[in-house]
Amino acid sequence: MEFLKKFLAKQEKHFVKGGKLKKLFPLFEAAETFFFTSGKVTTKASHVRDFMDLKRMMTVVVIALAPAVLMALYNTGYQANMALEHLGKVHGDNWQGAFLNWLGIQINSGSIFSNIMHGAFYFFPVYIITLMAGGFWEVLFASIRKHEINEGFFVTSLLIPLILPPNIPYWQVVIGTSFGIVIGKEVFGGVGMNILNPALTTRAFLFFAYPAAISGDKVWVAVDGLSKATPLAEFADPLLKVSASWWDAFIGIIPGSMGETSVLACLIGAIILIASRVGSWKIMFSIVIGMFLMATTFNLIGSYTNPMFAVTPMWHFVLGGFAFGAVFMATDPVSAAMTEKGKFIYGFLIGVLVVLVRVVNPAFPEGMMLAILFMNVFAPIIDKYFINANIKRRLARNVI
Repeated sequence: MEFLKKFLAKQEKHFVKGGKLKKLFPLFEAAETFFFTSGKVTTKASHVRDFMDLKRMMTVVVIALAPAVLMALYNTGYQANMALEHLGKVHGDNWQGAFLNWLGIQINSGSIFSNIMHGAFYFFPVYIITLMAGGFWEVLFASIRKHEINEGFFVTSLLIPLILPPNIPYWQVVIGTSFGIVIGKEVFGGVGMNILNPALTTRAFLFFAYPAAISGDKVWVAVDGLSKATPLAEFADPLLKVSASWWDAFIGIIPGSMGETSVLACLIGAIILIASRVGSWKIMFSIVIGMFLMATTFNLIGSYTNPMFAVTPMWHFVLGGFAFGAVFMATDPVSAAMTEKGKFIYGFLIGVLVVLVRVVNPAFPEGMMLAILFMNVFAPIIDKYFINANIKRRLARNVI
């Protein structure tokens, strides 16, 4: 590491003011601070000292996402291996299966190693493409604005593959990521200025622009020639019987977006985020309460024509991306509510809306994405209300 430190120090003169590559300083600075803590310190009063800076916060989120990534690798490979075994194939008809066969890894849904390796060939290409596409826009906007490249995109680049189906076309990943980064974040001024979650903006764009690649049954199993509905779709269709148990849905061995299926992995991430104070337990808790009350209300009302009215709160908890959205998306410190009381209102309304969309919408899409994005827009209004109320109370106390 000492060699790398000296090498970067020698190259810095080319990127600072007066150097030939001065326009690429944000890229150099990002690479340098990725490996080493900046040696620059403030010298004049006043400044704030805090143990938690942006880099440490992003590192904690990445650690919290690690269980979801591991389950994404395992479950994606598990679903693909089971599908291939069902079709009687020893390897797939795509490059992932061919590469697995070339490595001498047998298709075996009972093998943890086989499942993880097979899933890796679906997850990591999407992740790398997301990193390249989003990184391009981050560097471009940072260079134009002459700002440093923030670490926030490392989390966004990890979140995007986790909320996408395993066999999404790569060109759609490029377009969706570009839209999410540019329209969802950069047009507002970059990190800390956006009102919408960039990863969810990517997902929403792909959902409405290319619905067949996001909401169709075939996308949830990464094997050509076999379609399989998600448990959420099975609940919505009175002609289908739910094929997965509640425990399967909790563990995450069901069809779905690569990183959203495992509630267990999300709960481990929630513990890490809450313990480190990076994620708000108030938002997570109030989302669950809002979901529970709304789902219970629909259970009591009942319906002869809409089977979604009968879905219990326990099932809503493990279906779709509810847990993943509650832990990692709704708690985004930039797009979520910031006031302490506002967090309860913000989270509660997300929980209500996700059930409302799932049950009442005739198309029965996954409601978590739309619920969070909708409340992202209203989060500043919620904060404004509580801030103004607090100002009025303070003024009232100071009146003589």
